[in-house]
Amino acid sequence: MNLQKVNFKNKDGQDLVGRLELPANRHPHNFAIFAHCFTCSKNLTAVRNISKALTANGFGVLRFDFTGLGESEGDFADTNFSGNVEDLVAAASYLEKNHKAPTLLVGHSLGGAAVIFAADRIGSVNALATIGAPSSPVHIEHLLQSEIPEIEETGKAVVNLSGRDFTIKKQFLDDLQHKPLAQTLGKLRKPILILHSPQDNTVEIKNAEEIYVAARHPKSFISLDGADHLLSDKKDSFYAGEVISGWAKRYLIIDSQQSEEPKTKHQVVASLDSEDGFSTQMKAGNHFMLADEPVDVGGNDFGPSPYELVSAGLSACTAMTVQMYAKRKGWQIDNIEVHTSYSRSHAVDCKDCELDTAKIDTFTREIKLTANLDEKQKQRVLQIADKCPLHKTLHSETQVVTKLVE
Repeated sequence: MNLQKVNFKNKDGQDLVGRLELPANRHPHNFAIFAHCFTCSKNLTAVRNISKALTANGFGVLRFDFTGLGESEGDFADTNFSGNVEDLVAAASYLEKNHKAPTLLVGHSLGGAAVIFAADRIGSVNALATIGAPSSPVHIEHLLQSEIPEIEETGKAVVNLSGRDFTIKKQFLDDLQHKPLAQTLGKLRKPILILHSPQDNTVEIKNAEEIYVAARHPKSFISLDGADHLLSDKKDSFYAGEVISGWAKRYLIIDSQQSEEPKTKHQVVASLDSEDGFSTQMKAGNHFMLADEPVDVGGNDFGPSPYELVSAGLSACTAMTVQMYAKRKGWQIDNIEVHTSYSRSHAVDCKDCELDTAKIDTFTREIKLTANLDEKQKQRVLQIADKCPLHKTLHSETQVVTKLVE
């Protein structure tokens, strides 16, 4: 399983429960920790999609429930923002002891503010990303406005957030008042990526501007145009994860030849957990990716389908082979495009052609050349295309040897 349930202790000895998601080969080049939004959990759809996008790019991601939320122990009423930061430090300690110290922190909403403070305390962290984060933890008070007088008078109040009741105590508000985020950002010399939607009605876009101004370089901003605060559209959350992974690789050490990864004769690894539908983690050579199926057959369309991958291999092999031949002959082909599609067509040469089952796998390949070639040279290009190694493999008698391994 590439998705593992993990438990570790917070500073008070209570169990925090999380999920550790690994890439297809189970050997991440870096580990990341995800901090969820206020009163959310590790299982929020956006959190899962962002984590999946990161693991598809070779990261290992730990997402967990803060104290008093989800599966984690503790009473939410007794927690505060400082406790969230302590939980992140505990999560980093768990990874360092059991896997490898985290180098990337990602936080959503109030979790985004928490990772800024946590990054100042976790030495291994070399980059952090915030999504829809407030520029000050005290911003959360606007969600509690109607109950603040009661909290101030009686010391606590029951607040309904997203259809659920939570008890908020005065110590929670007091703690928020003593967290100068701008000051922390000003001394935090670590790369930061700020993602925010201009249409965010929960945490306004001006918060992103304030974080950006307070942060030191290198700092980057990405607009999540059209997204809501919770990134409820899976396209928005997956996009955020893809952007974060691409950005973070610029600031992290990406070692494709990791010493702990066993040498293997297998060139491609595919890994699929039961809850992931068709979205399959893959590692091809030193490259991570996702395979999937189209939405109309139940997939998420997060990556190419298996037949599209085969077609892609044939297109790439054809282009490489033709260009290699042209260079050897001294022909100038400025560009070659190879378009390949797959279908199952009725067999032309078969014994029982009248049967519906008499079909043959067909790859239709069209080649577009940008080159000054005569007709004889063009015909030779078509002949060479049929000699690409993958073309020969598809036409040869091929066997697939399958066995179970421990």
